[in-house]
Amino acid sequence: MRKSLAAALLIATAANAAYAQSGDESNRQLAGVLGLEAHATKEVDQDTVHITMSAEEQGADAATVSRNLTQKANSAMTKAKAQNAVEVQTGNVSLYPTTNRDGKITAWRGRTELQLKSKDFGAASRLASDLSSQMQMNGISFSLSREAQEKTQAELTNQAIQAFREQAQSNAKAFGYGGYTIRQVQVGANAPIMPRMYAMKAAPMAASADAAPPMQLEGGKTQVTVTVSGTVQMK
Repeated sequence: MRKSLAAALLIATAANAAYAQSGDESNRQLAGVLGLEAHATKEVDQDTVHITMSAEEQGADAATVSRNLTQKANSAMTKAKAQNAVEVQTGNVSLYPTTNRDGKITAWRGRTELQLKSKDFGAASRLASDLSSQMQMNGISFSLSREAQEKTQAELTNQAIQAFREQAQSNAKAFGYGGYTIRQVQVGANAPIMPRMYAMKAAPMAASADAAPPMQLEGGKTQVTVTVSGTVQMK
């Protein structure tokens, strides 16, 4: 019995010593752990334009209003699809009643939209001008294409990683260490914020028979940022 108790005490003592040694080693490692974050940012031209064209209709009969809107939308879509420099898709379509003070329906109003998207600003502006005899230009916004975003992010990733490594090396030396090893690292990139659609001045519900002249478009710039963050073990 005494031999068994002595053996158990010996095992427990050895385990505690090993645990203490492991804890000391862990503490020594944590004492040399450094958290870092590095960024690389670049301003790039927004290379895609988004234009919203709309047509509105009002009348006493819902079916008539809907039919007239459909005719306008189909006519504009046919004209828009005759070219291939601008992507075109149907936007929001709405039909709703207007009522008097007694809640009685007095008229119906409807609205239909076409969304134009292109990297060719000139072609998009010319198409919007051509469609302005049937639909009014309702809003314009600009964005960075996925291709341009990915290309810029790939370029910035290398820069951000290099900046992270330089920070790690310089900080390790400043703390009296000779170098470092990476414990964990994360690479992330921001998504450029989609600019709000700039509304155009309201036009009469009946489109003008004369097309408006093409508008000169300038997309401006947006920022792309890549961030590298993580921890290193200085040694």
